[in-house]
Amino acid sequence: MNLETKWMEDFVALANTRSFSASARQRHVTQPAFSRRIRALEHAVGATLVDRSTTPIGLTSEGQLFLLTARHLVEQLNESLGHLRGLSIANEALDIVAAHSLALSFFPPWISRLQKGLGELPTRLMAMNVGEAIHVLREGNCDLMLAYYDPFATMQLDQAVFPSFSIGEVKMLPVTLPDSRGAPRHSLSGDGPIPFLTYTQGAFLGRSVRMLLKNDPLRLRLRTVYETAIAEGLKGMVMQGFGMAWIPDFCIREELRDGALIRAGDETWDIPLEIRLYRCSLVHKPGVEKLWRQMMELPRDFLQA
Repeated sequence: MNLETKWMEDFVALANTRSFSASARQRHVTQPAFSRRIRALEHAVGATLVDRSTTPIGLTSEGQLFLLTARHLVEQLNESLGHLRGLSIANEALDIVAAHSLALSFFPPWISRLQKGLGELPTRLMAMNVGEAIHVLREGNCDLMLAYYDPFATMQLDQAVFPSFSIGEVKMLPVTLPDSRGAPRHSLSGDGPIPFLTYTQGAFLGRSVRMLLKNDPLRLRLRTVYETAIAEGLKGMVMQGFGMAWIPDFCIREELRDGALIRAGDETWDIPLEIRLYRCSLVHKPGVEKLWRQMMELPRDFLQA
């Protein structure tokens, strides 16, 4: 097999842009020349890597697998060249993707705690829904993923390829505004209709709420008045008095402490959640490798938020 490094760099660029013309501009070659190089790569590996029947273009299943190898080889080569040129990678930032609620309310105190034990950790954080984050991790476009663990997901991440650490056990609580007497304005133990603020169909947290209510008669009393994919959005609407919602406890600690929000139901209505930090074992970035080794040496209770 005769593979040229530039072909793999071309393929990584194409996987990022999903456009032959955009990739050709990025690689400073004409589009016909770029297309020939991708064809040459496919011929060399003996497989069709690019699905040209879609717009934007996609990768075949073979292309998805080869992308991890290509990214790894390109990164390793660039890192080696950096060392030869006397460049330091000690402070290279880690690219992390996280679910929106985790990025806004969970990540800052957790990374602060972790840095007290491990030292400075330069990071770049991008918030997105869980499905998008898993896709980014699978394609090797991030170093780490911070996400809720779903034991009932139809497509589980292979732990051999995507190892993870459990870094938090939290709960979703049903909350509402207090009335003038300090009682819940909307109570799950009452008998009237409840204005319900909930998550959109594709949101992970929405799945958890739906599973709780699936066989419970309470669902007949809930009148949906607002939907969003973001927990902080629901919190804002609850704070404005629009209804009740299930919100992760780390998003509302101050409001519960100050009495600005109160429970709409007792602890039997709480939804447990586990938070995990994932990586791809096929991508060997020195900063990630170092962090993973250090985390394995820390006591479990230190990793927990």
